[in-house]
Amino acid sequence: MYSIGLDISKSSVNVYVPLGKLDLEIANTDKAFKSLYSKLKKLYKKEIEKVVFVFESTGSYSALLYRFCAQKGIMAYMPNPKQARNFAKAIAQRNKSDKIDARVLSEAIVVAKENEIKVPTIDPLVEEIKEFMVYYRLKVKQRTQLSNHLESLSTKEGSKTLCRTIKAEIKALKKSEDKIIEQVYAIIEKSKNLKEKYNAITSIDGIGKIGGIVMLHLFIKYPHANQRQIVSLAGLDPVMRESGTSIKGQTRISKAGNRLYRGTLFMAAMASTKHNEKMKAFYERLKANGKHTTQAQIAVIRKLIVVAHSLYKSGEVYNKNRYKISTGVQLKA
Repeated sequence: MYSIGLDISKSSVNVYVPLGKLDLEIANTDKAFKSLYSKLKKLYKKEIEKVVFVFESTGSYSALLYRFCAQKGIMAYMPNPKQARNFAKAIAQRNKSDKIDARVLSEAIVVAKENEIKVPTIDPLVEEIKEFMVYYRLKVKQRTQLSNHLESLSTKEGSKTLCRTIKAEIKALKKSEDKIIEQVYAIIEKSKNLKEKYNAITSIDGIGKIGGIVMLHLFIKYPHANQRQIVSLAGLDPVMRESGTSIKGQTRISKAGNRLYRGTLFMAAMASTKHNEKMKAFYERLKANGKHTTQAQIAVIRKLIVVAHSLYKSGEVYNKNRYKISTGVQLKA
């Protein structure tokens, strides 16, 4: 196989072609991809079918290239951002530029599993869910900003007229969010596969409709991530700040993933510690061992993601007996 590294940004793509050691920069457009592919055909000739495009799965920026590969039948390997960063560290590549990143991605083919190198397929329903969830994130962000502004106005006893206006806007945004969730749920219902996976996730006590949809979106967005990576991609992986004996801070979460996942799953964790016997016992055991409330809640969120991801992969429903050991629960006979 011949791996072509492509580092994608909003408007441009840096390309590394091992044959001839070519460093190229092209526009992130369909026309530019067609021109690149024509150039590769001339370079690789009969071997063109062995060419693999290696690029990060970066949401909207990589969507056009993903679709191009699907249409042209080009094999692709798409490591998630965490995998790409870890590979760069593994080969001791500390320098970073768009050109270097393209070269690193070209080399990353060595860690790809056989089933991860394939021609992308486009599921219209999955793509539609992704689009709706991007819009949902936008609405949530707008509502959060308005809520923060309203709190600021209320604190300093600002204009009551303006406060009423903002409250009405917040209410309208919440209705819009609810409508989007219902639209996404309607899409899920159209697909037997998606509905089974959604049902598997929501079979966990405490995971409701919004939590189930948000986790389903997280898992379909990063289909090849393992459990540790999926926790990291949600921004819930622990980060320790420590340097010698002079600097030693508390462990915190990276917050590297999308805020939507953490915010929604925080509410799911709160519900689970009330309604899920296993998660409640897990939370209480952590508190009894001296963990701060926030630390215990984050641990519950991680546990929920790991369990939900396992159910998503297997299609099985939640079995309380299966997870009793990991949560430290002794079930009654």
